[in-house]
Amino acid sequence: ITNVGNFGSTISDTSPHSASQIFISEDGVYNTRARVLGGGSAINAGFYSRAEPEFARDAGWDEDLVRRSYDWVESKVAFEPPVRQWQSAVRDGLVEIGVLPYNGFTYDHVQGTKIGGTIFDDQGRRHTAADLLGYANHRTIKVYLHATVSRILFTRRGRRWANPRAYGVVFEDALGIKKRAFLRPHPQNEVILTAGALGSPQLMMLSGIGPALHLKSHGIHLVLDQPNVGQGMADNPMNLLYVPSPVPVEISLIQVVGIPPGQNTYIETASGLSFAYSWAQGFARDYVTFFNQSGKPSSLTAETMAKAIDTVHAYANTSLKGGVILEKVKGPLSSGDLKLRSRSPRDNPSVTFNYFKDPQDLRGCVEGMRSIVNMINSPSFARLRYANLPVQALVDLMLNLPVNLRPRHVSSSISLEQFCIDTVMTIWHYHGGCQVGKVVDRDYRVVGVDGLRVIDGSTFLKSPGTNPQATVMMLGRYMGMRILQGRPPVNLRRLRGRFPASWRRRWHSHIP
Repeated sequence: ITNVGNFGSTISDTSPHSASQIFISEDGVYNTRARVLGGGSAINAGFYSRAEPEFARDAGWDEDLVRRSYDWVESKVAFEPPVRQWQSAVRDGLVEIGVLPYNGFTYDHVQGTKIGGTIFDDQGRRHTAADLLGYANHRTIKVYLHATVSRILFTRRGRRWANPRAYGVVFEDALGIKKRAFLRPHPQNEVILTAGALGSPQLMMLSGIGPALHLKSHGIHLVLDQPNVGQGMADNPMNLLYVPSPVPVEISLIQVVGIPPGQNTYIETASGLSFAYSWAQGFARDYVTFFNQSGKPSSLTAETMAKAIDTVHAYANTSLKGGVILEKVKGPLSSGDLKLRSRSPRDNPSVTFNYFKDPQDLRGCVEGMRSIVNMINSPSFARLRYANLPVQALVDLMLNLPVNLRPRHVSSSISLEQFCIDTVMTIWHYHGGCQVGKVVDRDYRVVGVDGLRVIDGSTFLKSPGTNPQATVMMLGRYMGMRILQGRPPVNLRRLRGRFPASWRRRWHSHIP
């Protein structure tokens, strides 16, 4: 489990058995998917903040149950962070430039400047969604580690069901041996898919639910032609400035957030971190990997690569002196799609996010970068920056860092629009692929099949609030309560004769 101090090295670890699995989108942007119990909450920056109130209303959720579900999650894994010099200076600078009101510490999504929650406790130890399993009934739950699901099993047997019905899964253990797990014979039992915004649409396609022609091209048996699986993939674009400091600063992850009035962006910050050596060591390799997998012509020269790596090494020794100030575009409105590369669930799919395809997203980035510039120039932040280092020098620095695999344009140093396009990064808030109203209904049941739900960020139409993890964990609790409330007791003996004998045998063939 990552703690505050080793966040950077963990999330940029690309070894085969690391907690994070790097992937590079077709946009040329580095990204990460979690491959560990707890999902993204096991490798992220830990910021905890609820969704905006209209997010719950738009989703049709019971607002009282939403509040109680947030409260439950927060009592288990959320904390108030200590706010030290770097975070305090950014907080004061945001208030000084008019990001008002100042709301203090709160989990709520509110306009202005606030201190949000964190899943790191006062010792810097991470608490993840996996911690919530400790509150489950240990007599009725089994957790299989090192198990990778390769497909969901469906049947059409029985006259009672016009739709295909999920009845189990195929998975591989750590040795690559395939095994099966089946549902017990109960009409309300379901397979619940929670593999995330990449894993859920990928697994749906591997199981035969997706665009018919695309599945046919991979030799996958079609269960349901569902062209919306893999569509609506979006990733909130992030752009930032690295600000060297004349004095040492604390190691901190996201704590302060500013929501400027009338803007389409959020401002956040972290300090005392360095991805320098990870960037330098992996840049050339990932560059080659990306263009080999995409078949696209190279847009970065060898000279550009060498200059970027030299710049990284030059700033590596300042890793504990300075921090990053970033903006995240709300929504976003731009979206793309996800397609399979292979039939292996362990392989990354091909993902395109189409950053800044919608002009409103680009305007949001420009607004956010202007707020960052104003904050850096504020008197409240003056003691943590070099007086003789203008903001233009910080812009030029970012243009020389290998933050992505996109080309750099001459106009990037003078045009914030081009700077946003050329230096776009991920903030790891990607979502979509199994969206509500397109792939699943408002109860998160997959439309057109029975016995299958998807409950994770792949169902979102936009990213909730400044950070989605609180809402994803809340949704798990919320839907668990909804499902249990909707299940009357059923006499299993009366049900046995209603299902095919072969299926009953399958149901009872549980993995020990």
